[in-house]
Amino acid sequence: MGIATVLWQEAVHGFSLALISHRLPFWFLVFALFLPRVSLAVAWFQGVLIPFHLVGWVPLIFAILLPRALVLYLIYLDQGLSLWFVIHLVVAILVWMGGGHTYRSRRGDL
Repeated sequence: MGIATVLWQEAVHGFSLALISHRLPFWFLVFALFLPRVSLAVAWFQGVLIPFHLVGWVPLIFAILLPRALVLYLIYLDQGLSLWFVIHLVVAILVWMGGGHTYRSRRGDL
């Protein structure tokens, strides 16, 4: 019964657990998990981001201040709610939750 429900939800909502990539290359999806700013810069120099029409100041500000949010936006534009989106969302939440703790403990040592 559980498998039938998942297959029905996949057919109705379009959610898939397959690791697919459409316009974003596989290297970008993997590399952005660890170094999102570097992967955005390399993708920009290679012309990978041209189909997404990222123009103006807003994408530049997001690339500098919140690169993981921009990567999530790009994955959503490319694939919708896919397994890659969920993986990047989990990593982003873990990084955002743990980042302040590292700073506080380092500051407490001074």
